[in-house]
Amino acid sequence: MVDSIRAQGTCVVIPQCRNRFDRRPFDGALFKARHLIENFFCKLKEFRRIAMRSDKTDRSLAAMIHLTAAIINSR
Repeated sequence: MVDSIRAQGTCVVIPQCRNRFDRRPFDGALFKARHLIENFFCKLKEFRRIAMRSDKTDRSLAAMIHLTAAIINSR
């Protein structure tokens, strides 16, 4: 299964447990970028209106996400 996935040109992004015998190499730069994006989404979900998705339309939700992202970025 791993061979078929690697044949598609993919790479491991998340590091494996340290006590694993056959550790596969991973892309540290991609992992760092992924971690930053996950942290941003956690900060975004701290705002109740975004986490509950209480806006009626997609447009108002997108506007609220942009406003919240600007607030987070200004901190």
